[in-house]
Amino acid sequence: MALFEMTEQGDLVGVEPTTFAAEHVMERADLQRALRARIDVIAEGLLVVAEEFGDFAGVNRRIDLLAVDRAGELVVIELKRTEDGGHMELQALRYAAMVSTMTFDQLVETYERHLKQEDPDAAPTARTKLAAFLEEVGGEDAVLQRRVRIILVAGGFDTQITTAVLWLADVYGLDIRCVKLVPYRVSGRLLLDVQQVIPLPEAEELTVRLRRRETAARAAEQAVGSRDWTQYVVTSPTDSTEPLRKRHAVLALLRRLHDAGIPATQLATAIPGSRFLPIDGTPSAEELADAFVDSYPNAEGHLHRWHMDSPIVDGDTTWLLSKQWGTNTIPTLDALLGLAPTPGFSYHAAVT
Repeated sequence: MALFEMTEQGDLVGVEPTTFAAEHVMERADLQRALRARIDVIAEGLLVVAEEFGDFAGVNRRIDLLAVDRAGELVVIELKRTEDGGHMELQALRYAAMVSTMTFDQLVETYERHLKQEDPDAAPTARTKLAAFLEEVGGEDAVLQRRVRIILVAGGFDTQITTAVLWLADVYGLDIRCVKLVPYRVSGRLLLDVQQVIPLPEAEELTVRLRRRETAARAAEQAVGSRDWTQYVVTSPTDSTEPLRKRHAVLALLRRLHDAGIPATQLATAIPGSRFLPIDGTPSAEELADAFVDSYPNAEGHLHRWHMDSPIVDGDTTWLLSKQWGTNTIPTLDALLGLAPTPGFSYHAAVT
């Protein structure tokens, strides 16, 4: 893509690109620092949690920038100022494999060190900030995905890199992209043209959708027979439910305890993370979704993850329960039973 300057006379004059080396722009001190501060330039919705990350036993290598997205996927960002990209895709693959087992607590420690470098007083807020950023996937109870995204950023990419990237994306469903940085010197100013070259922005939405569908299909094939489909019967002093899936079992016990007089604020103490959220007022069924998104903007587009049809109204406050439980089901049911005001509340796995 060529860059042109339009003169006052209406002429188009071509502007030749320069190089980072010619402009004495350093890879780490200049480019990396600038992108760390404006990571949205290369990708939206990321939180940088480390720079020069190297917590690898026996390995003397460092990830230029390590980030996390709101879906709980780590993002390895490798940077080269050269016009061919070197062997950055191989490095990034190694790094992605190495961080793929990171836990939320390890991510907190990593982020604490990163914040401490910028502001020692900010380090203690790392857990709170990460929990808020990952609220959609459970906050402090978030389980990071084994999938790791890769972003390669360089002054250019040779055909060996682009061929490898396209193969990894098409055949193995890896979320890997190439972002090209082209510097221009115009009227004494250094301008930077940022271009995502793989996948092409026009096709990215379709590419991501197809990749996720194929990945989900492979995961479903591998997981058949290994998933925990246990259903639970919830019992109160007055009734017992039919066998319920996890999401409905938690809701059933929560509602019965609330009906027995336990206030929602007390019930919330037994619910981990941000899975039981209040909104002010008592909106109607038609108004509930808008009111919830107004209070929690990150919920927009994810309302299917909440029991929107079963709110719990407590005085002038309406509470909504998440549907995302998994391994948290039994600990939550046990914690709720600890709030039971009388004997007779229980649950048990349904016999199939």
